[in-house]
Amino acid sequence: METLSAVECGLLVLAGLGAGALNAVAGGGSFLSFPALLVTGLSSLQANATSTVALWPGSLASALGYRRELREHPGPLRALAPVSLLGGLFGALLLVRTPEALFNVLVPFLLLTATLAFTFGDRLRRGLPGGGALPQPLALGLMLPIAMYGGYFGGGLGMMVLAALTLLGMDHVHRMNGVKAVLGAAINGVAVGTFLAAGLVAWLPALLTMVGAVVGGYGGAALARRLPIQWVRRGVIVVGWVLTAAFFVRFLRR
Repeated sequence: METLSAVECGLLVLAGLGAGALNAVAGGGSFLSFPALLVTGLSSLQANATSTVALWPGSLASALGYRRELREHPGPLRALAPVSLLGGLFGALLLVRTPEALFNVLVPFLLLTATLAFTFGDRLRRGLPGGGALPQPLALGLMLPIAMYGGYFGGGLGMMVLAALTLLGMDHVHRMNGVKAVLGAAINGVAVGTFLAAGLVAWLPALLTMVGAVVGGYGGAALARRLPIQWVRRGVIVVGWVLTAAFFVRFLRR
């Protein structure tokens, strides 16, 4: 890839800032980082892989922030971590082997999946039976395709993981967020390793976005204490649907 212009460098830092802040507050940061990386000339496969790498340090930091909750109730994490790592690795390997032309066709549908998960995830979780949890083997079976999706694309992954945790019978929000953060960091971590080994990561765009994401994630924690979370979520949902519509329009014009 050619060197980036000053405008493109600024765009990536700003996209990273927004993505890091969104992930710290409500999730959905890839809705900003992925299209920004596309604008700088990366292919869709490179943009997806580079976005995963750029946002991973923030997810790791978020996981470390829930150490106390995880120590208090480690059972679900121990049960779900192995299948999450396996699914994340399988999804990342599948992405590496996906032809660019096929991935371009899949992008609008992946964005639609992510947007639907983010829009209706909370409603779905609230509608799940509160008293009767799924047997653990069934919950593990549900977690495998979720982790595969996370390794392959990842948008809306957090909401899907929270739904799976609800089906396991968890109802303590901070513990659920802690398990979600660790599983997300694990899934993205094996994906990062796979993308690096495959040479899919564009390093300059990744580092610029990463710097913004780290700063944005730190500031997002402070922002979360001041803004109603629903305002932020609604903003992310609007961005998600606009991007999904734009990618479908581009797909239909081909």
